[in-house]
Amino acid sequence: MIRRLRNRVTPVRPSKPAVPHARLRDWAELLRVSALFTVPGDALAGAAAAAPRPNRGTAYAMGASLCLYEAGMALNDWADRDEDAVDRPHRPLPSGRISPTAALGAAGLLTAAGLTLAARAGRPALAAASALTATVWAYDLRLKHTAAAPAAMAAARALDLVLGATATLTTPQGRVPAAPAAARRVAAPALALAAHTYAVTAVSRHETQGGSARTPLAALGAMTALGVLLARTHPTAGHLATLTSAAYIRTSALPHLHAALNPSPPLTQRAVGGGIRALIPLQAALAARSGARGTALAVLGLVPVARTLARKVSVT
Repeated sequence: MIRRLRNRVTPVRPSKPAVPHARLRDWAELLRVSALFTVPGDALAGAAAAAPRPNRGTAYAMGASLCLYEAGMALNDWADRDEDAVDRPHRPLPSGRISPTAALGAAGLLTAAGLTLAARAGRPALAAASALTATVWAYDLRLKHTAAAPAAMAAARALDLVLGATATLTTPQGRVPAAPAAARRVAAPALALAAHTYAVTAVSRHETQGGSARTPLAALGAMTALGVLLARTHPTAGHLATLTSAAYIRTSALPHLHAALNPSPPLTQRAVGGGIRALIPLQAALAARSGARGTALAVLGLVPVARTLARKVSVT
């Protein structure tokens, strides 16, 4: 009897050590997880412009967008590791908390995951995701420190919205019905998102050294004009379009005004952070403008989550 009980005793295997909390925070900082909530609204705004409601293709597009965005974050820090060693030595790569090899590997894996998810939505969505991937990698590796940087980032955000629209419209046979009409519906929100992104990226080029007051002032004017335009062009969208547009202006305007009055690095960084967070109410306004009130409210619900995380992990 004793022998049988001994035979039944399962040896206790040593458990694998848990991932330290600090390690998770390092990766959260590298991947800018607080800015991650600005991404799903791109696909949802595109879906709202293209179709009556989101579907499974929209979900694939959101997953692809999230992966490609995080790939861009990791690749960005890998490409800027020498510059960050001087300007931002506290960042995960220059401080040695994450190795450059790990960051580059993460960028590659996340890119592959994003393209795989896009392929699940059909070939048109994969084509849009491939164009987005090429833009992200070109920006991080070549264009970031050139005059083309704001245009490249603007194109990336517009393509992200197009990805959501394309994935939503693609039929099981891999076709996009009424493509010219859909393109016309998607063009306006894509341009709006591109205009905002161009302004934020132009300001971000001065966030480490500071600069002229003209850039944040121009961005303030562009964002205010865009918010007013979104609130007025489609009165049939109801009060929600006005409320989301007002939230967009409020989120972006004040930090850019401060940066225009005092274009120091800290205030410029706050302006960039405000511009990134303002993407969420902008996406909600675009969805409301398309008549998708449920989608607009769902996107707007991401605001408090993004604000809470931004207090813990910087968005820039």
